[in-house]
Amino acid sequence: MTEFTTQGRTETLARRTTVEAPGNGRPGPADGHEAAVILERARASVDPELRAALDSLPGSMRRVALYHFGWEHADGTPAAAHAGKAIRPALVLTAAAALGGPGARESAVRAAAAVELIHNFTLLHDDVMDRDTTRRHRPTAWTVFGDPDAILAGDAVQALALGLLAEDPHLASAAAAARLAACVVELCAGQQADTALERRDPADVTLDEVLAMAEAKTGALLGCACALGALYAGAAEDDVEALDTFGRQAGLAFQLIDDVIGIWGDPNRTGKPAGADLTARKKSLPVVAALTSGTPAAAELAELYAVPCGTGDAAGTARIALAVERAGGRDWAQSQAADRMSRAMGELARVIPEPESAGGLLALAEYVTRRSD
Repeated sequence: MTEFTTQGRTETLARRTTVEAPGNGRPGPADGHEAAVILERARASVDPELRAALDSLPGSMRRVALYHFGWEHADGTPAAAHAGKAIRPALVLTAAAALGGPGARESAVRAAAAVELIHNFTLLHDDVMDRDTTRRHRPTAWTVFGDPDAILAGDAVQALALGLLAEDPHLASAAAAARLAACVVELCAGQQADTALERRDPADVTLDEVLAMAEAKTGALLGCACALGALYAGAAEDDVEALDTFGRQAGLAFQLIDDVIGIWGDPNRTGKPAGADLTARKKSLPVVAALTSGTPAAAELAELYAVPCGTGDAAGTARIALAVERAGGRDWAQSQAADRMSRAMGELARVIPEPESAGGLLALAEYVTRRSD
């Protein structure tokens, strides 16, 4: 079988899996508009479900959750902030439509909302653990309401997600709930591994460990999103698993690029300070690749990373970023992202060989591997 009947687009997508420096004047992907339309449509479909779910929370937790989603200010007045890109619900809905048609897409809206709730549960908790102070260009929930309220709101949002599936009359809802619950356990394991790695000496951390952690933290939920779409389309188990793998591999590419953005992204687009991951001495994938490269720049980077992190030292952060790049961390991350996307395309081709049917998932895959914020 030729991949999607024309191998060219798959190869082009793998080659395009790079992060361009913001403002370099290069055009975005040809089907960026297609992805934007898919994401906008997904957001329009799931937002009513999300708002209804959040409105069911007790007052104090509802306020924290609505603030986190960008729909209220800290004082409870309405806001129109960005509620996220809706990549995960878009994957649910697009996978359902690709395998089962428009009817399957409409039937999977509640599942798509559940996945988005789980994603935001992880964000609420991760921001507390990572002490991130900015999310979507606004102060994070814990900085506004305190750690306890942010953590409890995250717990409640997770419960809402599983409740949505428990109340869904669709025949696939039970299997979807079980898969999503297992995914939550994997997400928690990934976050635990991440925090454990941060306490270890950088010289003792391997690339395999960081890749496994990234798959659990990021790839698992993207894979679950695709698998839920397949379940709601009535797909065979092999096809469900193939789409799960597609999402996981795309998720790893997503995380690799996110790590690159965390070092070299434009703060005006990311909403976070330049080099924030380096300032925090995070063992991101490009950093670990650079540290384990065996190059002179790796030794320099190890010395720089051994110095306790601080804020406001833009020159120091720039030196670390240069050392990561000179040691090959950036090139490795971009090459690895392309390889992961190639694997993802192979899994997608097994299930949906026709380009027309796979187009939406291809557009989303290209979107997440060409993002710059």
